[in-house]
Amino acid sequence: MTNPPLGVTCPSSRDRARRLSAHRARPSLPRQPAGINMADAVKTIRALARGLDVLQLLQSSGALTLHALHQQTGLPKATILRILKTLRERGMVWQRMADDAYVPSYSLVEQAGRMDRELALVETASPLLERLSDRIRWPSVLAVPRLTHMEVIETNASRAYFDQIPLGPVGFRVNMLRSASGRAFVTFCEPPVREAILETLRRSEHAGDAKARNPDYIAHLMRETEAQGYGLRDPDFGGDFDRGRAQADDGRESLAVPILLGSHVPGTLNITWSRRVHGRESGAARFAGPVREAAEAVADLLAKRP
Repeated sequence: MTNPPLGVTCPSSRDRARRLSAHRARPSLPRQPAGINMADAVKTIRALARGLDVLQLLQSSGALTLHALHQQTGLPKATILRILKTLRERGMVWQRMADDAYVPSYSLVEQAGRMDRELALVETASPLLERLSDRIRWPSVLAVPRLTHMEVIETNASRAYFDQIPLGPVGFRVNMLRSASGRAFVTFCEPPVREAILETLRRSEHAGDAKARNPDYIAHLMRETEAQGYGLRDPDFGGDFDRGRAQADDGRESLAVPILLGSHVPGTLNITWSRRVHGRESGAARFAGPVREAAEAVADLLAKRP
């Protein structure tokens, strides 16, 4: 081994190990992404916070002028004008001509209200869906209308005994006129809502919506569903949004019941079973009562909410 230069003390193996351990123990700083200045990022977050402050003020007050916003936020008017311009371009606020006040968009308020109503619906229905799966053992979904289709917002599929029939997932789009859930909703919803749905579907380019242009089909669908008190799948519906059972068949049948709050229908509850186990008529006879009872229980609880 070569001797170290004069005046230089060679560290022992213990010293080297201690230094290496200390080096490894130092916390490493997060690497800054290339091309991003941290100061700029902080400015962006502050700008967002200011914008949210302005929007929250408008939502809580209903309408405020530029001067009132300046007084309440303490922000320069030039800054507020830039925020308002951005919010207007995003469709979140509009300016009233009568007094130049800025008003939160109805669409924003309506969307927030719809989300609140659907959260209340899910919170109310979820435990009843769980009880329904204990009683029937086949899976169910809670679905709500989206003008051109129904959308799944809750399912007990993971809790059902027959879990080989996966339903959903949350956000899944269900055909409005051919599915059990859609038929139950269209039949029992308020007439202006129904007409808006049908008018929109008549203009749809989806093959699965073509039946909306057939008045006899719609009339028969509604007569049958109203007489039964529940919706059943179109006999040609195999679960696919657009294709018929000959092209796409999931081997299932479904039955759906509206959740009735007076004349308003916030959503539907369904039950899905395998055709190999129960036929269309025998399954409907077996499951209609329990599903209807669950839907009525959801409606009763919703009516009691403040």
